[in-house]
Amino acid sequence: MEVIIQPDSAAASALAARIVGQRVARKPDAVLGLATGRTPLRLYQELIRMHREEGLDFGRTITFNLDEYVGLAPDHPASYRAFMEEQFFSKINLRTGRAHVPSGHTRDIPAECCAYEEKIAAAGGIDLQVLGIGVEGHIGFNEPTSSLASRTRIKTLTEETRRENASFFGGADKVPHHVITMGIGTIMESRTCLLLAFGAKKAEAVAHTVEGPVTAMVPASILQMHPDAKIILDEEAAEELARRDYYRTVFEGKPEWQQY
Repeated sequence: MEVIIQPDSAAASALAARIVGQRVARKPDAVLGLATGRTPLRLYQELIRMHREEGLDFGRTITFNLDEYVGLAPDHPASYRAFMEEQFFSKINLRTGRAHVPSGHTRDIPAECCAYEEKIAAAGGIDLQVLGIGVEGHIGFNEPTSSLASRTRIKTLTEETRRENASFFGGADKVPHHVITMGIGTIMESRTCLLLAFGAKKAEAVAHTVEGPVTAMVPASILQMHPDAKIILDEEAAEELARRDYYRTVFEGKPEWQQY
């Protein structure tokens, strides 16, 4: 696990975009796992800039989003499909049919979950998975107590998570209770995991993830077992890390060939 602390969320997002951009440049048909919410927005904005100003080409890229709300049609303004279309897909040259988001509007949820896993496998697996983290330590919508070996499936949201997402729906009471989400086992099969966390409210979850025990009560802690997990933080999100000075020393002392 590589912990990278940046001065603020803008610098952290720019660094994350360089990592994603390097992967796409080196492997034009890269398979990217994508996240939604506020945390990755600046990352997507920087990738859009790199596409427009530096020629970063997404024409052969394939994407898979982590999750979707159950019961929302793709064109619902609060759906993650609509979010991704507005914030990212429509602003790059990603080809139609190569951007995958689970269908929350399906009548057969188990079949949709199995099909999503099959699509990921058929694409050759995910090369780089972008992740955020919830205040309770969830990744995707794998809430505390989720199986660390889980696959794509339906999950019930905690009240804390529903409150976190209330602004997208105009109130917590309007947030769906269920989602389809990639499982932790699915996420862990990604070749690289890139977790972003910003702000003081994420500091406790980050500390448990990086320096606490591996436990289903903090699902993100399983990333300690991943061979290539990068945790990119702003100063506030890193404030409860006991070894934050060491992480800074490691990053600042990287040899040139390891730098981003």
